[in-house]
Amino acid sequence: MTGKKQPAARLSAAETRPDMAEQNDNAVPLLRRTVTPTLVADQVYDVLRNAILTGELAGGTPLRVRDVAEMVGTSVMPVREAIRRLEEAGLATRLAAHRGAVVREFTVAELIHIYAVREILEVEAARRGAPNVDDEDIARMEAACARMQKAVAEGRVWDALDDDEDLLRTLYSAAGNPVLMDSIENLWLQCRPYKVIGATEAIANNDGSLWTPQPAILAAAKARDTAAAAALTEESLASARRRLEKRLLSH
Repeated sequence: MTGKKQPAARLSAAETRPDMAEQNDNAVPLLRRTVTPTLVADQVYDVLRNAILTGELAGGTPLRVRDVAEMVGTSVMPVREAIRRLEEAGLATRLAAHRGAVVREFTVAELIHIYAVREILEVEAARRGAPNVDDEDIARMEAACARMQKAVAEGRVWDALDDDEDLLRTLYSAAGNPVLMDSIENLWLQCRPYKVIGATEAIANNDGSLWTPQPAILAAAKARDTAAAAALTEESLASARRRLEKRLLSH
């Protein structure tokens, strides 16, 4: 992501301060609905998150509380909360004490390193888990797959990724190695922002290829087909890495 641009979206006075709605009839609301003050931080978070994931806010851009508050047209309190949530989501990085936060850098090198380790661990987890899943595991995987497909159809990126991970977590947990599962989940946390970038683009472009491996992995698990589960997992991760690598290099 290159070029440090500021987010074009700006919360209107009607959204951030409902009592001022009549004083600024010309304001263009980001979200056309009545908003209570408790939702302002959510809106600021959404504006900043979308700007980061689309590249509108480039990696390394300072997130100065007062500057952001001025850009989105709200007070500093919801901005502080929004930036804290960006840090928790891995989209912003805290600098030294009292120096604020900056937009996280998304690099091809980091992407390749994370996915290389994911492939090693997750292919092994799929290989070990497939022969050990029971009927309850299959039912959980089926439910997660159905939820994921519904979330994709409705454009709910984060929910779709959660459901994808639920499906895989059930398969991998059947391997019976909690240390392996903990290591995989830590990697999921590290690469979640990358996954959001890829999934957001796939849904926006009506590209269903990102969501086709999961039903196939489910079918392999049902058949207790160790080789197929491992091969599908490996190809799914390799395909996701290639997609994201291309996306990052183009920005």
